[in-house]
Amino acid sequence: MTGSSSLADFPVGAIRADILAWYDTEGRTLPFRGTTDPYLVLVSEAILQQTQISRGAPAWEAFTTRFPTVESLAAASPADVLRAWRGLGYNRRALNLQRVARIVVDELGGVFPGDVAGLERLPGVGPYTARAVASIAFGLPVGAVDTNVRRVLGRAIAGDADVLGAAELQAVADALVPTRRPDAWTHALMDLGSTVCRPRAPRCDACPVRRMCRFAGLAAAAASADRAATRAAEDRSVSRAPAPRPVSRPRAVGDGRIPFERSSRWLRGRIVDRLRDAPATAWTELPGPIGTHDARAVATALSALAAEGLVELDPAADPPRARLPVA
Repeated sequence: MTGSSSLADFPVGAIRADILAWYDTEGRTLPFRGTTDPYLVLVSEAILQQTQISRGAPAWEAFTTRFPTVESLAAASPADVLRAWRGLGYNRRALNLQRVARIVVDELGGVFPGDVAGLERLPGVGPYTARAVASIAFGLPVGAVDTNVRRVLGRAIAGDADVLGAAELQAVADALVPTRRPDAWTHALMDLGSTVCRPRAPRCDACPVRRMCRFAGLAAAAASADRAATRAAEDRSVSRAPAPRPVSRPRAVGDGRIPFERSSRWLRGRIVDRLRDAPATAWTELPGPIGTHDARAVATALSALAAEGLVELDPAADPPRARLPVA
């Protein structure tokens, strides 16, 4: 099945008009909206992939104040970039952003690729991010599909967020994008999924496309059937013996997951944070333990971080010494 066949008999023009009209009055006002600078758009997408809007918006403002242009990010030391990224998680994203900046400045004459394929060739830029930048910065009619967009389109078109496969969903997303205002369309779908078409307790009463949404139609039919069944049961007014009380079962102790403080991710984060707090080029001794992690675990984490370019190790030091990369 293709995207066009999924949209057969679906009022494409109406859904575009209604969602854009809703966005014009209900869309969120965020500091990174309104810019078409691909660098600034890319920074916002990198931050918001793992950060809620409430924290991501001020973080974007702080980061882009420190590095306002792609040239300023390319010229900075990785250590400065990692310090500016503090609290945003997934530190490799910060280094990937700088790698992108250096490629754009050193190899592409300071100009970002203006198409999806070119954007996807940049470090750390996947299909969603490439399409978000392409639609917002370059005005290309391509559909950026994240979790929120998958839920909105899956419910509206197929009645369920998980019915459409990845390729079919992408085809649907691309087919729905209006040739005018693709940037606003991208923002609108994200806002609709975040604030109205939520994973649990969706606010269908506030949705601009509820009259054509197949999920809303199915939900309304199910609610109507439930009400009818309830009325029928009340009308029969047949006395019944009380239902047996459910047998209580012992609660499971734990779910098998390792506490976060014992995970390698926690340890890596604490190591990088210690190095962020050190003077710019100073070495920091890290003999261990850190938290519940002994010296051997610390050394293993340091080796992994160094292999990824997130720290530098002093090769002659014992116990180990490290710093954030300076070049």
